[in-house]
Amino acid sequence: MKILPPVSIEARRLVPSKWDVLAAILVLGFIVLFADASRALVEPLTSLGSKPLSLDPWNLPGYALRTALRMLIALAVSLVFTLTYATWAAKSPRAGSLLVPLLDILQSVPILGFISVTVVFFLSLAPGRIFGAELAAVFAIFTSQAWNMAFSFYQSLRTVPEEMTEAGRMFGLNGWARFWRIEVPFGLPPLIWNMMMSMSGGWFFVVAAEAISVGHTTFILPGIGSYIASAIAQQNLTAIAWAIGAMLVVILVYDQLLFRPLVAWADKFRIDNEDSEDFPESWVLDVIRRSDFMDWVAAPFHAFMAWTYRLTPPARGRAGILRDTVPSRAGDVVWWVFLGVLAVYALYHIWLMLGGTLSWGDIGTSFGLGAITMFRVTILIALASVIWTPIGVYVGLRPHLAHVIQPVAQFLAAFPANLVFPVAVFVIVRYALNPDIALSPLMVLGTQWYILFNVIAGASAIPRELRDAGTNLQVKGWLWWRKVALPGVFPYYVTGAITASGGSWNAAIVAEVATWGTHTVRAHGLGAYIADATQAGNFHRIVLGIATMSFYVVVVNRLFWRPLYWFAERRYRLT
Repeated sequence: MKILPPVSIEARRLVPSKWDVLAAILVLGFIVLFADASRALVEPLTSLGSKPLSLDPWNLPGYALRTALRMLIALAVSLVFTLTYATWAAKSPRAGSLLVPLLDILQSVPILGFISVTVVFFLSLAPGRIFGAELAAVFAIFTSQAWNMAFSFYQSLRTVPEEMTEAGRMFGLNGWARFWRIEVPFGLPPLIWNMMMSMSGGWFFVVAAEAISVGHTTFILPGIGSYIASAIAQQNLTAIAWAIGAMLVVILVYDQLLFRPLVAWADKFRIDNEDSEDFPESWVLDVIRRSDFMDWVAAPFHAFMAWTYRLTPPARGRAGILRDTVPSRAGDVVWWVFLGVLAVYALYHIWLMLGGTLSWGDIGTSFGLGAITMFRVTILIALASVIWTPIGVYVGLRPHLAHVIQPVAQFLAAFPANLVFPVAVFVIVRYALNPDIALSPLMVLGTQWYILFNVIAGASAIPRELRDAGTNLQVKGWLWWRKVALPGVFPYYVTGAITASGGSWNAAIVAEVATWGTHTVRAHGLGAYIADATQAGNFHRIVLGIATMSFYVVVVNRLFWRPLYWFAERRYRLT
């Protein structure tokens, strides 16, 4: 005989709760908005020219939706890239010897370089359709989001406490299960903060990403970035103010629907034996947790993941564990020979392309200007570190304060430097200031936040036991900073400083030449060199400038930042 549940329980299962209704509205609303924005993808590319961008503020909601979806797709692609690229670099010493320097180079390549090289490829994927231009724009935004996320997750994987990894092996978890149940949760809090920073970085470069140039033809994709670029070109301050307002609304929506739920959810992965007294909250996370509808939607995914965890047999014992990571010397020799041949082949082709058109004088000029930009970047990163590290520690140790600061910092980080140009040019011309000094702060305007966001993530990850031990021992003042705070945030600070340094080099292209109307102010440096070469369409000098910038970034990272990275791994790893 079938035993039926009590009437009250049965009725509760059949009637959707208010959480189910809210969850369904959120999911269906997103699907409708995504479908609505996707309808334009199949339209002909020439339709962009027939419908020029309008500065009418009533068009801004539609433009904001298009830009927000581009950035969301780019963020999702960046997350997939992070979980694969950073994991491969951290797990394989051979691959890491190539992938980590490659990441240094990729983050130093200006977004203009990515657009000019890849736009033809993406347009060829959907000939004559807007979809190809949209792919190029998403890829350009991806190049401004992915690198710092990959650096953050790489740093987390390299500092996973050995006890946690060992416990996973002892419980019989295979490598796939250890990755999702130990390593990803450990690296999640800093990764989420870097996702926020990546979103802000995407805003910084979205002005360039939404203008796709092929030859002498430029396709302007509808969006907030192209709206801002058009407003700057027309010197329309009212339109710029409307665009800033639209940006603020989109950032707040992202904060409520995506980042705040992620921060609240990731709080349970803190390495802490005590429950937080000041834990973050999110109404969206409450809806997801209390909704049977979301459980029903997620059930197939949970079942699939549980099945993958059982694909391999349990632990093979300690002997099997020790056999896992013994490197092969012959394999190392083959790997390094392969890299050497690859490097010689690449140098040969670079020489064929640039050798006949550039002189040693051009090379000397680019390296000299690179030294000037390097000096400028070094000073600015040092100043930003002194300012934002103590502020980040203070905010990171107070979760409720972090929730207030988070959207404000995101908005400030997203604020395009282009919008400050009118003020900068006016002040420099009005007071006859030296552009080499006066334009320098613009380089770090959008990148200093990498330091703040990473330090906040590091401070929020300091175990409560460590803080309580400092309090019980009455460790205060500078001694508390030296023994508790700075060691706790140091690995995160190094990650933020590396990405801030690379971003500042990239931002130099925008910041060393400021234009407003008929006035142009130029500083000496490699950024201005690349900007001038881009303006003149001199491809060889663009490549030389990018190569010089990549050289400086890699050398600085190898001689300065990488030793700090290793020091942080050895000295301040949580064990």
